[in-house]
Amino acid sequence: MTPPRPLWLRTAPVVFLILWSAGFAVAKLAVAHAAPLTVLALRYVLVLVLLLPVALVMRPRFPGARGMADVAVVGFLIQVMYFGLCYLAFKSGVSAGGVAIVVCLQPILVALIAPRLVGERVSALGWLGLGLGLAGAALAILGRSAVQAENLFGLICTVLALIGITAGTLYEKRFGAAHHPVAANLIQYAVGAAFCVPAALLTENTAIDWTPGFVWSMAYLVLGNSLLAMSLLLAMIRAGAVSRVSSLFYLVPALSALFAWPLLGETVPPLTWAGMALAAVGVALVSRRPAAPAAPAGPPEPPAR
Repeated sequence: MTPPRPLWLRTAPVVFLILWSAGFAVAKLAVAHAAPLTVLALRYVLVLVLLLPVALVMRPRFPGARGMADVAVVGFLIQVMYFGLCYLAFKSGVSAGGVAIVVCLQPILVALIAPRLVGERVSALGWLGLGLGLAGAALAILGRSAVQAENLFGLICTVLALIGITAGTLYEKRFGAAHHPVAANLIQYAVGAAFCVPAALLTENTAIDWTPGFVWSMAYLVLGNSLLAMSLLLAMIRAGAVSRVSSLFYLVPALSALFAWPLLGETVPPLTWAGMALAAVGVALVSRRPAAPAAPAGPPEPPAR
């Protein structure tokens, strides 16, 4: 019999989706007060400032050279490539809907690559769920009337960001190990800071408008997105099928629209609600755990004398 999953793992998808989806609207608020790479650089530096004292007290075990390199690669692909290029795409004028349409292709890419790379196969029901999830995400985006002509540079950034999050997910599943979360986060965000700080200093005006709204936004991005959400994402990838975890991203555009409603004043039309419901059905199909095989029958009864 398959042992029941721990409570934290059963609730992790819901907590992750809430934190990750709200992060888009919060990041948009932050970018209104500073340049995008400056926001990312400050975010990563603040994470390191918080984690270093914790590491000094807890003294977590750090991975060896190979494990540290694997964690650093995932950190670069997600923290630098994915987040950095998404922020640049927004800054160049690409709409939130345009970015979401491209990034929502990630579950399909993962499902296509996973069988060869990490040995996971998607069932016919799983493919149906992936298709429904993609259709639901597209409906949610169209409902917000966010699809419009985009500039070429921004679209290139978005496609490269998609490659980054897909590669980071697959690399973590293929080579990742159960490292201490404090040690793993220190390595990943050190990589993020090492790339984003000099990039911001060399290419941007690093002036920041220190309003209460910016301070609140950065607090959420550091604590909610960078520490808790990323830790949950990596833990779910290691604990479950990578295609199931990736399918959660189908729900992000619609949930992001819900958070943008109170935070940014963007309304949520009926088509977005319908898209979110359809995407939820798709994710439920992909996330279904296969039935445990029946226990083998015991030895036959001896014949009656």
